[in-house]
Amino acid sequence: MLERAAPLPQPAPQAAKRPVTATRHGIALVDDYHWLKAPNWQEVMRNPATLDPAIRDYLEAENSYAEAALAPVKGLVETLFAEMRGRIKEDDSTVPDPDGPHAYYVRYREGGQHPLVCRQPRAGGPESLLLDGDALAAGKPFFHLGEARHSPDHRYLAWSADETGSEFHTIRVRDVENGVDLADVVPDAAGAVVWTADAHAFYYVRLDAHHRPSRVYRHRLGSPAEQDALVYEEANAQFFVSLGETRSRRFAKISVHDHETSETWLVDLAAPAAAPAPVAARENRVQYDVEHHPDLFGGPALLFRTNADGAEDFKIAWAPLAAPARENWRDLIPHRPGVYLLGMMLLRDWLVRMEREDGLPRIVVRKLDSGEEHIIAFAEEAYALGMDAGYEFVTDRLRFSYSSMTTPAEIWDYDLAARTRVLRKRQEVPSGHDPADYVTRRLHAPTADGETVPISILHRKDLAPDGSAPCLLYGYGAYGHAMPAAFNTGRLSLVDRGFVYAIAHVRGGTEKGWRWYREGKLARKTNTFVDFIAAAEHLVARRWTARGRIVAHGGSAGGMLMGAVANMRPDLFGGIIAEVPFVDVLNTMLDDTLPLTPPERPEWGDPVADRAAFETIRAYSPYENVRPQDYPAILVLAGLTDPRVTYWEPAKWVARLRSLKTDRNLLAFRTNMEAGHGGAAGRFDRLKEVALAYAFALMVTNAA
Repeated sequence: MLERAAPLPQPAPQAAKRPVTATRHGIALVDDYHWLKAPNWQEVMRNPATLDPAIRDYLEAENSYAEAALAPVKGLVETLFAEMRGRIKEDDSTVPDPDGPHAYYVRYREGGQHPLVCRQPRAGGPESLLLDGDALAAGKPFFHLGEARHSPDHRYLAWSADETGSEFHTIRVRDVENGVDLADVVPDAAGAVVWTADAHAFYYVRLDAHHRPSRVYRHRLGSPAEQDALVYEEANAQFFVSLGETRSRRFAKISVHDHETSETWLVDLAAPAAAPAPVAARENRVQYDVEHHPDLFGGPALLFRTNADGAEDFKIAWAPLAAPARENWRDLIPHRPGVYLLGMMLLRDWLVRMEREDGLPRIVVRKLDSGEEHIIAFAEEAYALGMDAGYEFVTDRLRFSYSSMTTPAEIWDYDLAARTRVLRKRQEVPSGHDPADYVTRRLHAPTADGETVPISILHRKDLAPDGSAPCLLYGYGAYGHAMPAAFNTGRLSLVDRGFVYAIAHVRGGTEKGWRWYREGKLARKTNTFVDFIAAAEHLVARRWTARGRIVAHGGSAGGMLMGAVANMRPDLFGGIIAEVPFVDVLNTMLDDTLPLTPPERPEWGDPVADRAAFETIRAYSPYENVRPQDYPAILVLAGLTDPRVTYWEPAKWVARLRSLKTDRNLLAFRTNMEAGHGGAAGRFDRLKEVALAYAFALMVTNAA
C-alpha cells in the first residue's frame, strides 16, 4: 500500500515559470504558466502531432511521473478492470426500435470496443449489419462513432465519426443495400443529420474556425461539400446552433440557444429549397422547445415547452402553426412552481411529459382528445427514469427506462391506452448481481442558508454507519444538469470493498427545480461549493464516513467544483479526482477566441464587460486561488484534443499546485494524448480510466 505521505518514486515535474501579465479592470493578472497554452491550439485539435515539443515534453513528463507514482496499484487497476469488464454483457444489444418495415438497433460483439449499427425486419428475421464500428476504428488511435441516421426511404444511412477526440465529425453516407459508402464526405460537422422527405439531401451543422456550431447547411447527395447550401447562419458568437427533427417528421428544427435564451426556426422537409421560418422571436431569458402536430385543436399546431411568462419550472403551451408568435401562445399544461417539467414527447394521440418533484422524476401521460391524464410512478427512494422517443409518431407505445443505484437498467414498453407494460430488456450482469445485497437511500444535508442538499447513497446492506467506511462523493452542479441516481456496474467495485458511494445533488443542477439551478450560477456560483461541503459534512455527522476518508470526484464543470473545494476545505477530503477539470475559469472566460467562452457567459458571467462578474470569478476560480497549504492527494485526468476543457487548464492548475502546496501527498496528472473530453472512446478502454480513478480512491483511503 502506498501511504498518502510516503516518499514518491521520483521528483515531480516542475513546469517553468514564464510570467505573462494582463490588466483587467485595473487589476494586474500574472499567469506564470500561460506558455502551456499552444498558440496553434486549433491546429492541435485536428492534428495532435503539431503540439509544441516543449509543451508535449512537459505533458509526457507528467504522464511518466503519474505512471511511476501509481505503479504500486497497477495490479489493483488490472483487478478492477477485470471486475468491471466481467459485469458487462459483451455481446449486448439495444431493443430493436421499429420504423416502417424495419427495426433498428445497436449491438456489440464479444470483445468488441465499438458499436455495430443493425436492422432487421419489423416482424423479426435476419439481421443486416449497416455499420461495423470495430472495423471502422481498426488501426486508429481514436475513433468515436457519432450519429447514424437512416433516410426516410431506408435506402441510406448518414453516419458521422470523430477520429481525434476534438469533436470535429466527418459525415459519410452508406448505401445500405450494398454496404458501400458514397463519394459524399462532409467535414467539420457537429454530427447530427436530418434528412429531407425525398431522401435526396440532408441538413447538418458545421463548426466554424473557433469550433462553434454556428451554421446549418443542406448537402445534396452526389455533390461536393463545397457546394452545400447555407441554410442558416448565427452571427452572434454567444449562441450555439443545433439541429433536430419534429416527431411528425414534417420539419427540421434549427435551435439557436445559450444557457438562458432560445429561438427556433423550422425547415419544411418536403420543400428543402424553402427558407427556414422563425417560430417566435428571440427574447432575453425566454426558452422554448417545439413540437409539431398536423391536426390539434382544429388544425396544424405547434406545442412549446417553455419558461415564458414567468414559468420558471416550465409549462407547455400551444399555438396554431400559421400563427406561432408569442402573443398567440395558450397554456396547455400550466406552470406549477416546484414541479420541474423536464421534457415532452408528442405523439398523434398522446402528450407524454417527464417532470420532477422533490428530486424524483415521473412520467405523466395525457390523452390529447379528452385531456385525461395518468401517472407512471415508482416506489424506490431514489431512481433514474428516461423516455425513448423512438421513430414513430402514430403509435400507442411508449418506451421508457428505469434503474436505481441498486437495480440494473430495465427497458419497458408501455401501452398508453391499456396502461399495461411489458419488460423488453433487463441489464445483465454476467458476473452476478443481487440487488438485495445493496441499499440505496436519499439523505438531505442542511446548509447554512437554510437549504437542504439531496444526497443519493449506495452501500452494501451489511455496512454499518459507524464512521469507519471510506466514501466516494460525486458532484457536478452546473448548466441545470441533474445527476441521476442510476445503476452503474463500475461503482460496485468500490461498494463491495466497503465504500459508501454518494452523489451530492448540489445547486447548479435542477434536482429541486429551475430555482436550484439559478441559485448555483453567476453571482451565486459559490452555493455549489458550499453545498458539496455541506453534503460531505452531513455524511460525516451521520457516521456514513469520516473526515479524511472522503474522496471527492467530479469532471468538467464538476472538476471545477473539485478545484474549488480543494482550495476551500482541503482538510475534509482524503483525495480528489478531477477529470477534464474546468479550473482556469477566469482566464477562459476572458478569452473570446475559445470555443465555449461567449455562449457560456450566461452561466458564469462576463468578466470582460462586468467588473462584478470579474471579481466573483476571480474569488473562486481554482487556478487563481491555489495557495500555500496542505492539499489532499489529487488525481487529475485530461485529454489533449478536448475542445470543451482545453488541456492547458488542468496542466496549469497542476503546475501551480506543485509550486505552492506544502504537503507531500500524491499529485498525479495524466493526459490522454489521443483523446478529448470524453476520454478513451472504446468501451473497454474507458473502463481502464475508471479503474485507475477507483484504484486511486482505494489507495488514498487505505481501503485496497
